[in-house]
Amino acid sequence: MPVNKNALIRYKTIDRCLRNRYRRWTLQDLVRACSDALCEFEGKRDGVSVRTVQGDIQIMRSEKLGYEAPIEVYDHKYYRYSDPDYSITKLPLTPADIDRISEAVDLLRQMERFNHFDRMSDIVSRLQDSIGMARGRKYPVVDFERNDDFKGLELLNPLYNHIVRRETIKVRYLSFNARQPQNYIVFPHMLKEYNNRWFLFCSRASDHKLYNFALDRIVDFKVMENFVYRDNPRFDPATYFDDIIGVTRIGVRQTIQFKASRLQAAYISTKPLHHSQHEVERHSDGAVTFEVSLIPNKEFYSVMLGFGAGVRIISPPAVVTQIQYELRNALDAYDK
Repeated sequence: MPVNKNALIRYKTIDRCLRNRYRRWTLQDLVRACSDALCEFEGKRDGVSVRTVQGDIQIMRSEKLGYEAPIEVYDHKYYRYSDPDYSITKLPLTPADIDRISEAVDLLRQMERFNHFDRMSDIVSRLQDSIGMARGRKYPVVDFERNDDFKGLELLNPLYNHIVRRETIKVRYLSFNARQPQNYIVFPHMLKEYNNRWFLFCSRASDHKLYNFALDRIVDFKVMENFVYRDNPRFDPATYFDDIIGVTRIGVRQTIQFKASRLQAAYISTKPLHHSQHEVERHSDGAVTFEVSLIPNKEFYSVMLGFGAGVRIISPPAVVTQIQYELRNALDAYDK
């Protein structure tokens, strides 16, 4: 129900009066108080009618605005709250509001690794406590997959700040196939999470080549204060990940067909591997042939291999050959 400003002023005035239990409030007293409040806040000098205040009391008692105020009449003349601790200001939320805020709080809690959100932590904590008392539920209903032991999480916030401030940094990075860390002067652009790991997308200052650094492989970094930051026009986060799974972009886009068993097809249909995925053919045994158009990177092969015998690549031949190579190597590892 929409409520105009004058009505809200009257409700708050009535509430303020009834919370003052050191005075007896008649209907005429409440009318005068509401008239004075409207004159003070809105400049209205024509006063408020008895009928208007009676209607206000009925609305405050009802569920229309979610107040359900315990207003009672005693001695056949005076008004008060039967609950001395009641106030409409203590019940600003409807059950539906509480549900929505609870969901938002659960989501905000997932971002607590960033100091940017720490500024809200006190507000979020108080909201969480209030909602918990209001609902009697002490656990979240939304929880994202995460790995709190992942090395490099402590770098999230400082890197985030360098990106926001557009600061050039010098990174010491130890890749998996290197014995010693390498130094890179880079322009940091974006933090990306995939499969419970975080990656820094950045451009090397020397040739503007785009890199993605796994945060768990970053040894340390420092700001290059006198090195002017530059954007990379070839890196557009809105489109860069369109034709890949994960974070690795090496190779060219290909159209790939694969056949999934009945059980795997049901899973893949409800959770597509890629936004380009579509069905090509449904088979009599329940199996389904799917098609995707993407760059077959290492994350793609990892996902496909994870389906085991439930998925078979049909084309193109180069992708089939790579899958066969990976499977033979896996089998050889068990034969040793």
